[in-house]
Amino acid sequence: MESNVEIRRLLDVMPASGRMMTKIVLKPEQAKVIDASFPLPWNRERPIYINFDLWRRLTKPQRDLLLLRNVSWLMGVKWFKPDIYQGVAIAGLVGAFVESTQADAVGMAVAGGLTTLAMLRIWRTNRSQQTELNADEAAIRVAQRRGYSEAEAAQHLLSAIEAVAKIEGRSGLDFTELIRSQNLRAIAGLSSVSVPEGFDR
Repeated sequence: MESNVEIRRLLDVMPASGRMMTKIVLKPEQAKVIDASFPLPWNRERPIYINFDLWRRLTKPQRDLLLLRNVSWLMGVKWFKPDIYQGVAIAGLVGAFVESTQADAVGMAVAGGLTTLAMLRIWRTNRSQQTELNADEAAIRVAQRRGYSEAEAAQHLLSAIEAVAKIEGRSGLDFTELIRSQNLRAIAGLSSVSVPEGFDR
């Protein structure tokens, strides 16, 4: 597999928004098949790192779904969206600024504490298992626009999760991967047991 040809193919598989925000980066030294760092608010570009020596051991549908899943996860991380926690964070920042102009140490501490709590909550929401499940489902929706059926896409992503664990030499799947796998089995029609809606730990 020639890496430049594969990168061009993967860019065609991506949704347009993914091509604008993410970037595929070759990283032959990494132990993971595919990896993406959690995007912080100030990161304009969201790189996806691929070890092509390991990547080529996956089937084309598995590669497609793994890439779409990583793109969907990166696109799903929202630091700035209108909800209560963003409102509290902004109010805390404004309050801290106002209190600093009045040299009120207690007011500054309270406003800073509110901002910190709100930012921690935003961080946890973006790192939740529900966010992981949402990324899988978003990837499946994009795959359906690329010619896969919903069940096929879910099966390919499920088999990709299991194949990656073997390629990386892991003894098994971690807890989040097990939850994702169960949800994908339900979507693929391989299991009648699905993950409860709103599930998160």
